[in-house]
Amino acid sequence: MLSGESAPSILSKAFDLMRAFNTHKRVMTLTELSKASGLPKSTVHRLLARLIELGAVEHHGAGYRIGLDVFQLGATTPASAMRDAAMPHLAALHRWTGHTVHLGVLRQFDVVYLEKVARHSLSSDPSGVGARLPANCTAIGKALLAHENLDDLTDFLPDPMPRMTPHSITDVAALVAQLRRIRQGDLARECEEARLGLSCLASPLVVRGFAVGAVSVAHPAATRLDPKTGTVLRDTAAQIVKEIRQELTDHARWFPREV
Repeated sequence: MLSGESAPSILSKAFDLMRAFNTHKRVMTLTELSKASGLPKSTVHRLLARLIELGAVEHHGAGYRIGLDVFQLGATTPASAMRDAAMPHLAALHRWTGHTVHLGVLRQFDVVYLEKVARHSLSSDPSGVGARLPANCTAIGKALLAHENLDDLTDFLPDPMPRMTPHSITDVAALVAQLRRIRQGDLARECEEARLGLSCLASPLVVRGFAVGAVSVAHPAATRLDPKTGTVLRDTAAQIVKEIRQELTDHARWFPREV
């Protein structure tokens, strides 16, 4: 059995190794995993052997991939249940707009994307499922941050904030001023702040006074959206919130804070 002192180190290394997998490299060799994780090959080899025993990693040809046991665990999270409830509404919003639709949640000061509905040929934005982007650079992040305590947020946001493009808002005071307008009812927007040529607008999912997630429509910056898009986006968010509320009877402990 691992000692109390060594266990956290090994566990940390195991997570570093598993985080080396990504949507661009779903199957990786030992050498690739060593390089991406920063761990020695000998350590990666030992960790892979144990992770395979546990079902967290699987062999795939000459490489390795994340195991379905990890997928099964992820499907048991409250966030996954919210994604399931939202999916039909996200698909309908995608059909109506013809543009990419996202569902995301806030973790610290990052957005984690739970779902993305897009035409493959038009889906070159950086926000794939499971991606994590700085909240200040995304419409979803702004929609979520706007429902935090804005007075406290000024003290806790990193200053300067992360920059993804020359258009990213990195000044805390400028961001908070924008968040106050969103809090008062504006849709959250970003224009080429996460990727050049891409714009986005978002609406929060507010349950019991807390923004537990947000929905967005991403589109080419040069494209003019239908004037009804904002209304349809808000209506979609309201429908998803209704679905979430119906789950509260059995899952009230998920709330009010977050999923």
